[in-house]
Amino acid sequence: MENIPACPACNSPYGYELDGKLICPECSFEWTFDTVLEEEAEEGLVVKDSNGTILADGDAVTIIKDLPVKGAPKPIKAGTKVKSIRLVEGDHNIDCKIDGFGSMALKSEFVKKA
Repeated sequence: MENIPACPACNSPYGYELDGKLICPECSFEWTFDTVLEEEAEEGLVVKDSNGTILADGDAVTIIKDLPVKGAPKPIKAGTKVKSIRLVEGDHNIDCKIDGFGSMALKSEFVKKA
């Protein structure tokens, strides 16, 4: 199943695709994937967590799997909560400070919004 974005008019998550258009069953608004991509490009940096939730600067996230750290005797454990993230461009698109490890750069695919 495709990941259909929420309706731009009423923010309903129940949109569906029909004949190349996206349709909202709640308000009957019609839009296309192209308009969604254009809006995301205008917004600038869009970072999504492992569940597809859009992250913002200052959000708190939770690590979803053990992450090994070079030079550290133990990995960052799954379930570790990280507060006040900062979004940056690049492969590791989250900068944060983790208690017991210090400053880190994380990939958004290994976190979920808390």
